[in-house]
Formats: sequence, structure tokens, C-alpha cells
Amino acid sequence: MEQHGTRPAQYGPRRRRAALPPQGRGGAAAGRPVGRPAGGGPARAAAGRQAGLPGPAAGQEVGARRTMPNPRLTGLGSGLFCAAVMVVLGYLDALLLGASLTVYGVLFVPVCLLTAVWVRRGDLLTAPVVVPIAFAVGLVPVAERGDGGLGGRLMGIVTALATEAGWLYGGTLVAGSTVIVRRIRLVRRRQAAARNRPPG
Repeated sequence: MEQHGTRPAQYGPRRRRAALPPQGRGGAAAGRPVGRPAGGGPARAAAGRQAGLPGPAAGQEVGARRTMPNPRLTGLGSGLFCAAVMVVLGYLDALLLGASLTVYGVLFVPVCLLTAVWVRRGDLLTAPVVVPIAFAVGLVPVAERGDGGLGGRLMGIVTALATEAGWLYGGTLVAGSTVIVRRIRLVRRRQAAARNRPPG
């Protein structure tokens, strides 16, 4: 019986090899799955928001809050601040506006408000006391000099205090009202803290 050394021919179409998916061609070579950006992009930003990390807008808001002025002046510091500001305003009024007492009185009111807002809690009662003194000190460059001597300068200051008493009382009233409001709020905070404090 003869044996043939060749295999019989296989009939029918040959099977083609299945093409590799895109992940097999490009994803494996790149070392990362296809469809995901290299840097994380929106997915990383969303994860940061979920984790509670501050974004750029939050950082800018915190920076803006830090840059806002909020000083706390002592009693002596508030007096020096108010007097220095009024002297500067008095000189500017004398140089630019011809020593107008009305302009000086108008500028005195916001200075009183700032003094009462910036004084610290322990020295609240000093604000209504120092603002009238600062008003009189700032009148030195604004008041009329009279004959040019010391007596004439003092008479000019007394006359300015008499004629501009309305602005003096108004600025002192603003400072006193601000101090009273701050004092009431401070007392209420202390009472609320005492109520919320656990016994013992």
C-alpha cells in the first residue's frame, strides 16, 4: 500500500487573522489607554473640585480679602492717626482751596468714621475724645492768622472752632454712634458665646 508524502489539498476559503483593535496597535505602544488625555485635564480639575481644593477664583478671592485694610489702632494710635490726617488735609486745603473751612469740615466727618472703625475693641471710648482734639489741631494751617503772631493764630483757631462747630459736633456724633454700635455688637457676641459654652 503506497503512502503519499504530501498532504491533501484543503478546500474552502482560508481564514483571515482578525485585525488587532486600536488598543492593541496604538494604546499598547503609547503606554496609556486610548481616549484619555495625558495630563488629566477636565478629569483632574473635577477631582480637585470634589476634594475641596481651591481653584484660581478662590485663590484670587482670598488674596483680595487679605489686601483689604483692616488695622486695629490703640487709643493713642487712633489720636495720632486722626490728628495727622487732619493736619495733612488742612495743609492741602490751604494750598489748593484757599483755606476753606467748609471743605475742612466736610473732610473731618469721614476721618472720624475711620477712626471709630479702626480703633481696637479695648479702646473704643477714646475715639469720641480724640476726634475733637484732632479737629482743633488740623485748624492750624487753615485758620486765619490775624496780625501774624501767636495771639493772632490762637484767635483764628478759636474763631474757626466757633464758626465750624456744626462740623465738629457732627464728626464727634458720627464717631460716638459708630463706637456705640461696635460696643453693642461686642456685648452680644460675648453673651452668645456664654450661652453656647458648655456648663462646667
